[in-house]
Order: sequence, then C-alpha cells, then structure tokens
Amino acid sequence: MPGYEIKVQSLAIDGAADLQIRSLLDNDQFADPAGAAEALGISSAQWPLFGQVWPSGLRLAAAMAVRPLPEGERILEIGCGLALASLVCHRRGAEVTASDIHPLAGAFLLENLRLNELAPMRYCHGDWSEDAVISQGGAPRVQGRFDLIIGSDVLYERDDGGALATFIDKHALPRCELLIVDPNRGNRAAFGKRMASLGFEFSETLLSAEAGRPDYRGRLMRFVRG
Repeated sequence: MPGYEIKVQSLAIDGAADLQIRSLLDNDQFADPAGAAEALGISSAQWPLFGQVWPSGLRLAAAMAVRPLPEGERILEIGCGLALASLVCHRRGAEVTASDIHPLAGAFLLENLRLNELAPMRYCHGDWSEDAVISQGGAPRVQGRFDLIIGSDVLYERDDGGALATFIDKHALPRCELLIVDPNRGNRAAFGKRMASLGFEFSETLLSAEAGRPDYRGRLMRFVRG
C-alpha cells in the first residue's frame, strides 16, 4: 500500500479531448515515510496539494488546447502538479517538459500518460529555490532554456527574494513567452514587477466563472520578452 488513497476521473478540457487523470482522493492524504517531502520543505498540509485538480490548472490546460504550437517550440511547465497543461501539449505533439518539486509528481505523471495512452514525456525536478544540479526521486533537475514557460497558481506564497522570477529567467530564452494562470493571488503585482525588470512586457486576460465552477475568478497573465 502506498499510504495514500487515489481516484481516477475523466476531466473535460475546453478545446481538447477529455483526460483520464489519477489524482489523490482528497486533501487529507499524506505519506512521507522516508522524509523525502520534508527534506524539500514540504509540510504535511502542503503534501497533498500537488495531487489535486485545481480550477486554474484546468484553465491553463484549456488555454494550451487552443494556443498555436510552432514546430520546434520548447515548453516548460513549472509547478506542474498533475500536469494537465503538459499532457494537453504533449498530446498535440509539442516538445514539453513538466516540472515540480513534489517527490511523487513524476510518478503520477507516468501513470496519467499510461491512462491516456500517451508516449513517455520528459519530467524534471523543479525547485525554484536551488541553484545546484540535483536529482530527486530519479528525476534530473530542470536544465536548458525554453521558448515558452507555463504555470498555474504558482504565486500562492510571498517570494521576497524573487526565487521564481530568477528561476524563470535562468530557463527562458532571450526571446520567450511566459503564461501564468492566477486565481487573483495578492502576490502577482510583485511578481509582475520582477518580470518587468527582466525585460518582459505584460498583458492579461480576465477569466470569469464558468459552468460548474461559479465562484472561480482569475486571470491569464502573459509576459513576453524579445
């Protein structure tokens, strides 16, 4: 037994075929017998968050379902969790790398690729606070630079040191696009200022409530450089 309970559900993605997704049963799940998550600074309360389907993740997946994907474009998803957007891009034939800090994110991605009859996809350990090249759970650390970086609900914590912006800049090509779906977190203004200082121009699209999620409010933030 893995120490946690799961469920498999069919998710409707606007503009794309449904995804079969293995996720944690609920937010009460926790299993860290070897202390791998604790060593990465993931508390018991934070532990199950990677394995939930979040409204912002669905919105990012929907955005990637209809966005043009130029041939040869390299895509990185940061804080991917269940990697819905990466799965949509991968199914469309894009060159995409999913990344997360959670020690189980890679295993869940592997199973969700199998459930959707998709070929293997690159997964990397992505810890914004580190500079050293490390391995976590067998996954290599994110390396290289990308044409497009995407993420959903990644501005949930204060980032006084600018670790996320620094990480993005490290892995962004001189000409790069960044797409972030954010449910109106209070940290987005500070993040936007940091990205502007790195040469990114900002625009956004407001995202309103939709059927089945009447309380959702958020925005698709777009940053472009070069």
